[in-house]
Amino acid sequence: MNKVLSTWFGLGFLPKAPGTWGSCFPLAVVLGCGHFGCNPLVICTTLFLLLVVSSIATMKTFDWYSTHFGTHDPSAVVSDEVAGQSLALLGMAWLLPESQVSIPTWIGLAVFSFMLFRVFDIWKCGPIGKVQQLQRGAGVLLDDILAGAVAGLITVVLSLLLIQ
Repeated sequence: MNKVLSTWFGLGFLPKAPGTWGSCFPLAVVLGCGHFGCNPLVICTTLFLLLVVSSIATMKTFDWYSTHFGTHDPSAVVSDEVAGQSLALLGMAWLLPESQVSIPTWIGLAVFSFMLFRVFDIWKCGPIGKVQQLQRGAGVLLDDILAGAVAGLITVVLSLLLIQ
């Protein structure tokens, strides 16, 4: 179960940029929910639950994955990216497609949030890079949470500017 949760159901084992694959999971959830016309409250609640569950998974499985992979932040562990990306997407998931923004704008905001999160997660500028130095699972998780918070905040500002 540790392997399943920390690699987010095996996404961390996909080739080339496993963190991006992990980040795709919340994006796919948001786009799928939007496609099927889910209420923004449902989307936001789902993202919040993903944030909480993947954060707990990252922290609780730390001893297992650091021993199993031989490093404290292995690339196969993507539960932290799921958490950070879920937070970033909360910056736009509250919008009602068609009534507040057009559907292409809503999709564009989701993709923009995804790309921003990946940039901040990879770049690790300022405090995002510093918090990664925290001990145990806290550093593994909190750099992604900060990257998600920054990406989410920028997405909220852009979303507010784009409301019809």
